[in-house]
Amino acid sequence: MSNWADLTNGKRIKHLRGSDLTQQGLAEAAGVSLALVQKAEQDRGELSVGSLLKLASALNTDVGVILGQQAPRRGMNGSDRAALRQLSDAVHDSALGEWDGIDDPSSVEELGRARDLAWSAFWKSDTAALSNLASKVLMEGHVRYDSATGREREQVGLILASTYRVAASCANGFGQRDLALSALTSAKLRAREVDDPIMMALLESTLSWIYLRGAKTPRAVAVAERAALAIEPSFRKASRPQLLAYGRLMISAAVAASRREDEAAADDYISQAHAAAARLGRDEKLYGTAFGPTAAKTEAVGIHVALKNYGRALKLANEKDMADIPRQMSTVARNRYKLDVALAQCAAGLHDQAASTLIEVGLDAPEWVRHQALPGVIGQRIAKVSTAKVRHISEVIGVPLIT
Repeated sequence: MSNWADLTNGKRIKHLRGSDLTQQGLAEAAGVSLALVQKAEQDRGELSVGSLLKLASALNTDVGVILGQQAPRRGMNGSDRAALRQLSDAVHDSALGEWDGIDDPSSVEELGRARDLAWSAFWKSDTAALSNLASKVLMEGHVRYDSATGREREQVGLILASTYRVAASCANGFGQRDLALSALTSAKLRAREVDDPIMMALLESTLSWIYLRGAKTPRAVAVAERAALAIEPSFRKASRPQLLAYGRLMISAAVAASRREDEAAADDYISQAHAAAARLGRDEKLYGTAFGPTAAKTEAVGIHVALKNYGRALKLANEKDMADIPRQMSTVARNRYKLDVALAQCAAGLHDQAASTLIEVGLDAPEWVRHQALPGVIGQRIAKVSTAKVRHISEVIGVPLIT
């Protein structure tokens, strides 16, 4: 086989499909038309992000593999593979009770600090640090939880639920759906045992993102909407944790609805998120999750990009109060937002600006960007104007964007 990055998208799809799966079979598995599969394999027309997600899910691969940013089975570097193996062992061993040999587990305070650091590592896209910290919490936390009673048991249970959730979020980012669902199943068990409705709501938000990554958009919307209804606050009396969780769920529902191109539903959900953010009045963080005016504004940009309302997305991104937003955000959230802006810039014919934005992302989060769909989509659109520019971007950020 030729160098994977040198193949066209169509040839990569055909190779991944193999001889055992027909084009019709791929179309049915992905929930797309046979004509779309045929056009994709013949490199006729552009694939939307939604179609790429569906095809990748049906082919049991990552979007980055289809776009040539990663080679099959070798998309992750050695460090990320080792970190995910460690994380997988900790998720499964802790759930199965295989934590013998830990005689002196960390204190509740130490476990809480390690959990917070694991979330910080997630938002910095530091997979190795996240894995080390989360593994420590899951193994030692279960020993502590098993012998604890009363308030201490509740505290450790929430720490464990939140740590399983960060493990699920990390696995989902790498397209490791089974590990993500396993971690989330254990998280839900702990959250139910300590009876924390806010944690349960945030876990449902994560489940919605897992379904979205797997191109199961109707289920992603339904999960987020159901959970939001369960904790829907009276805005006059709502607690701040309620507002945060509700706002996050509304964003999850809005993003999933936008991927279905359901503009009316997406607008309604994001309006609810804006209302919750306005009621909070400032950005806050709980159990590793940030929400507030910043999240509502930046997510609205991404939602309008998904709906192909590129002018509206750029108008929002160019508003005066958005200028300093990226500085306030985590590495992952900041660069997700910037990729949305770059795609909107491409659609508006601002290819030089899109190129600069894409380079910013690649330099800011070089490993994270390899596992994202949008860099390849943006690169291919810029290539229609200048392949030399895209090859320069690829060299600068170290990610092949075109063949």
